Amino acid sequence: MTLLTNEENTLNFSPSCERNKDAILARLLPILSSKNSVLEIGSYSGQHALHICRLLPRLTWQPSDQLSLINDLNENLQHHNVNNIKPAINLDVSNATQWPAEKYDVIFSANTLHIMSWQHVVAMFKHLPQCLNNNSYLCIYGPFKYNGKYTSVSNENFQQWLQNRDPVSGIRDFEKTNELATNVGLKLIHDIAMPANNQLLIWTNKNVC
Repeated sequence: MTLLTNEENTLNFSPSCERNKDAILARLLPILSSKNSVLEIGSYSGQHALHICRLLPRLTWQPSDQLSLINDLNENLQHHNVNNIKPAINLDVSNATQWPAEKYDVIFSANTLHIMSWQHVVAMFKHLPQCLNNNSYLCIYGPFKYNGKYTSVSNENFQQWLQNRDPVSGIRDFEKTNELATNVGLKLIHDIAMPANNQLLIWTNKNVC
């Protein structure tokens, strides 16, 4: 089976995803190895789903994205035919009716919060608990600010690029994001520094001492 390794065989191929997918998997593996189901928010090209599900065939993975990206995403998934990945669903996180009725052991999202508006981030945290099983996890990967400060000059430059592209996007404040999670009953258990000045934030809804 052909692996996702270059832009030629993948619609909307993400070079940054390709560079960071192994580092993300290494940190998620202790959680994913004991779980059965994942909802991914903002799957885009499907590179994370394909990479992880090949190595963890017992997982059932539900990709999702905005309607404009669904056809390309599903074409990628069909081309590589990994049996434990479901067809992608349309999910506008601000639309309560589009959230799936199923519950999942893990909700995962990479490089999405800085693309969404803050209003969409708020809506996402409001609705996601309805899709979590008991003893489940929320895992968010991407850049964050801490105490209003960027973790690197490159992230500060990236913020300017984001704002020029779309004024409602931007690198989110860790403290405000964590407050949204806390308000819906999630507890932060890991804040992991990742390559390229990103973070992997992991919350859980199980009782943590």
